[in-house]
Amino acid sequence: MQQAKEQALQNVEHVAEGVAADTLSEGKLFEIAQSIGDKRLEELNVADTTCGYCAVGCRFDLYSDGEEILAARPTAEEDAPVNGISTCVKGKFGYDFVNSDDRLTSPLVRDENGEFREATWDEALARVAEGLGSIKDEYGGEALSLIASSKATNEENYLMGKFARQVLGTNSVDNCNRLCHSSTVAGLAQTYGYGAASISTEDLELADCILLTGSNTTEAHPVLATRIKQNVRDGGDLLVFDPREIQIAEYATQYSQVKPGYDAVWINGITRYIIENDLHDEQFVAERTTGFEDVKASVQEFTPERVEEVTGVPYEEIASAAETIADADACVFGWTLGLTEHSHGTENVMAMANLAAITGNLGKPGAGVSPFRGQNNVQGGGGDMGPLPDNFPGYQDIADDEIRAKFEEAWDCDISGEYGYYTTQMFLAADDDDIRGMYIIGENAALSEPGVNHAEDVLEDLEFLVVQDLFVNETAQYADVVLPACSFVEKTGTFTNTDRTVQMVKQVMEPKGDSRPDWKILQDLANRMGRDWNYADTAEIMDEVNSLTPLYGGVSHDRVEANGGLQWPCWDEEHPGTERLYAEEFNTDNGKANLQGIGYSEPAETPDDEFPFTLTTGRVLYQYHTGTMTHREEGIMQYTPSDFVEIHPDTAASLGVESGDLVTVESRRGEVVVPAQVTDRVGPENVFVPIHFAESAVNRLTDEERLDPSAATPEFKVSAVRLRAAGPEAEPTTPAAETTTGDD
Repeated sequence: MQQAKEQALQNVEHVAEGVAADTLSEGKLFEIAQSIGDKRLEELNVADTTCGYCAVGCRFDLYSDGEEILAARPTAEEDAPVNGISTCVKGKFGYDFVNSDDRLTSPLVRDENGEFREATWDEALARVAEGLGSIKDEYGGEALSLIASSKATNEENYLMGKFARQVLGTNSVDNCNRLCHSSTVAGLAQTYGYGAASISTEDLELADCILLTGSNTTEAHPVLATRIKQNVRDGGDLLVFDPREIQIAEYATQYSQVKPGYDAVWINGITRYIIENDLHDEQFVAERTTGFEDVKASVQEFTPERVEEVTGVPYEEIASAAETIADADACVFGWTLGLTEHSHGTENVMAMANLAAITGNLGKPGAGVSPFRGQNNVQGGGGDMGPLPDNFPGYQDIADDEIRAKFEEAWDCDISGEYGYYTTQMFLAADDDDIRGMYIIGENAALSEPGVNHAEDVLEDLEFLVVQDLFVNETAQYADVVLPACSFVEKTGTFTNTDRTVQMVKQVMEPKGDSRPDWKILQDLANRMGRDWNYADTAEIMDEVNSLTPLYGGVSHDRVEANGGLQWPCWDEEHPGTERLYAEEFNTDNGKANLQGIGYSEPAETPDDEFPFTLTTGRVLYQYHTGTMTHREEGIMQYTPSDFVEIHPDTAASLGVESGDLVTVESRRGEVVVPAQVTDRVGPENVFVPIHFAESAVNRLTDEERLDPSAATPEFKVSAVRLRAAGPEAEPTTPAAETTTGDD
């Protein structure tokens, strides 16, 4: 590969004839040299767009000859406020999925023999309308549910929520946000008013101190990790608390290995130390918060001795972290799913919100809270646009009579004030026949749901299932109708990234085969089911969004294009957007941060003699979610082609296994067989398995029943398991049927 690259670069002047070579990145020149021979660059389609992988929101130019993506080149630095000239390996090279041989390009319907056959759009849409409509007619709309897609555009997710309520007549609409950051939204909304990052990405370089927890930043958000490492290089402090000694810990001023599932304990320990030693910001607390005395009382139980006993973090490290935070003029508190995917994830987030507030680290440059979002549009499509069982777009409560009346008038329909089912609850409700049909768009519930054995049973038994996606993924194997959707390079709209910036997504290729953008499919289906949708394009949809959603009141395609992005809240056409939340007041009734004391909590399932190890799950750099895109990129697959389990050397010795040997990992819900990766990144009592592989489907081991009471988030990060050497005759776990992978 390296020799090929060097040869291609030697010939690039001929390939890029007429274009100044010093304006092109090496990676782009290589891609052009490999892909287009001596075509002239001006013959290509070029679109400046936003990345469709994680939610960092990197912008770059995509080059296409109309058939495939040939190169990704960082745009001018001033036009890419989040990433500048940086891109990660997935954003740079991960586009083979667009032209994959198994790309879904025609609708599929299940025939009388139970097999899929290709169908026309007319037949497929008629089948969907009949299948969903008959359930609605017999059992009511509440017997239907819709799972929306955090990979689709804002405009499409808005229509998914509208379709659920107006066309299907159900509030049971949700998305993958339920499985990741819904506890972030719940915790921050209760405390500050907005369930989102308060900072801009630039603050990661302005901060004097950054506290990271539950965030494998270099692998899940590489471009943000670059900013953090630059901050450390320039003298900033980095504190990392994590059960695994992840790569970002190598750059940390202090790394503390914590026991999974007890984050609120060590956070409260830091808060207690700060309060006990009068290191809190007394003026900020007095003027801009309520509930400080409640917090002060609640943290008293988190003595140094107890924190160390419960979490494994020595008192000296708690004290050092507290002193570092208190000494900093500005500190950012960052986290991802290691803090949220717990049966008490909302409490974890509220404990962190308390810590940020009592130290005055909100509303000023270089300070604030920053939950790093995972999927490219989980902030916008998964949250802001309202495909949620309890909220309309802009987090407007469906139980509020005045708000509900506004949407009933705009959408010309009656809407129940009763909350619908959250995603995981949908699968539990199906056991009681309360949910009989599902419409799943761009999600792969057969892999991403906790307790996937049960999820598979539910999908099998549904009276009607329609799946809309790029591939016939594991979930689509159970569908009655499969509808072919488009990728982000084949359509236009907007994404909202992790720091609330709305950015343009631009079409650079025509849809493959007979696939269609999600919004067009929804519009055609709505009209078949008795509605009159007539959107000409996604710009018109955004105009409807901003007319109903105060947070997006000043957001339009024209303004986003002209400004290179807009951060919400953006109240009207004159508003410039909001770079940093809470500079003057919080989004609460009293304008203050309403702090609440957080007591002791522990995982719903703890290790015991029968299942003595704690399993936690997560991501790796060269894969993305359940693999729809990255598993079809040959170069990327060379780096992490299959699953594994990280185990400590002491654990490996006790099992008699070495790296590469197969190990059976078993919980109370199932088992998988995967190769061991022996490493001291994890502690002796912990193991780690990635989430990306259908072959092993680690969510066979996780629990779907014990959810966070506020956010209904499953506890992916703590499962009690036992291990055993699988033996030389064993084979890795493989799927029950031939399938392809899709995104969670």
